[in-house]
Amino acid sequence: MTKEQKNEVIEILKGKFSQYNNFYITDTESLSVEQVGKLRRECFDKNVEMKVAKNTLIKKALESLDVERYSGVFDALNNVTALLFSENPKEPALIISSFRKKSNGEKPVLKAAFINGDIYTGDNQLVNLTKIKTKNELIGEVIGLLQSPAKRVIAALLHNAESKTEAAPAE
Repeated sequence: MTKEQKNEVIEILKGKFSQYNNFYITDTESLSVEQVGKLRRECFDKNVEMKVAKNTLIKKALESLDVERYSGVFDALNNVTALLFSENPKEPALIISSFRKKSNGEKPVLKAAFINGDIYTGDNQLVNLTKIKTKNELIGEVIGLLQSPAKRVIAALLHNAESKTEAAPAE
């Protein structure tokens, strides 16, 4: 790979890291070509971008953006690395979990995840990441909580109005 090609890859990666607030760093080393193809298709179907790049180029791209912000993920840059970029913070975790179940394996391994500025390291974080609530889920919960008292008041008023009409003497 020429210096020009490396710089091109670094620029592409910088664009992805800037575009997405969420990315996962996974180890796909022992996956076959066929398995990697299946993983790519699952990612594509769920609007998750998968990129494979050399660890040194990933590190250079992250360092050129913000060394301090991304310093927690540098230790995860070893072996074969695939990056999963997503708007939805838990979608890559769901894809990895689903892929493992289908293939009865332990790969791909989660090395680290960067979710809205927070860093999760280690494969043991995968279960927690599948439970993260998305922005839309949180908004739905808040709306539900806000509507609940109003619904109870309306129900009480309607019940009160019905009982008064039933109790009113007929003329």
